[in-house]
Amino acid sequence: MVTTTAAGDARLRGILTVLLCGIAIGGAIDLWMDWPNNPGFFHVAFETAVFSLALGGVAYLWTGWMRTRRSLTRTVEASDRLREERDAWRHRAEKLLRGLGEEIDAQLRRWNLTPAERKIALLLLKGYGHKEIAALLGRSERTIRQHAVAVYRKSNLSGRAELAAFFLEDLPLPSEPE
Repeated sequence: MVTTTAAGDARLRGILTVLLCGIAIGGAIDLWMDWPNNPGFFHVAFETAVFSLALGGVAYLWTGWMRTRRSLTRTVEASDRLREERDAWRHRAEKLLRGLGEEIDAQLRRWNLTPAERKIALLLLKGYGHKEIAALLGRSERTIRQHAVAVYRKSNLSGRAELAAFFLEDLPLPSEPE
């Protein structure tokens, strides 16, 4: 997968490399052409410095780009591993999550929540804030707050923490290995 940033970086790398190599080659050619005329020390030193700086610049840029490429590769690999781990967990837990979701929805229906209130309650359980829910559903934050208040009133719960505790309180912790 090559992004426009990566393509732009490769193009910039090529341009800078050609430019610095051109400077280095031009300096070397000029120095070689001046050699029979016995150029002065300052002229030789200056062109040698330009040649060395240009080649050093190429080496520095390429070293940095290779380090960045390795870092990016490691980051992408780590991201891929995490995505695979998440997908594997979801696959293993899919049946349980589906059952939990059905049970949560059944309880929300027992509280006589409207479809909009059930959706808000589920998003609150997932940890979304009122602003995030409003943006997600294209509603005003005030409307989301009103639905949340209705959820708490109909469920006889005092807020988000009690709503989460209602469904998660009896969730057992993993047992410690002996």
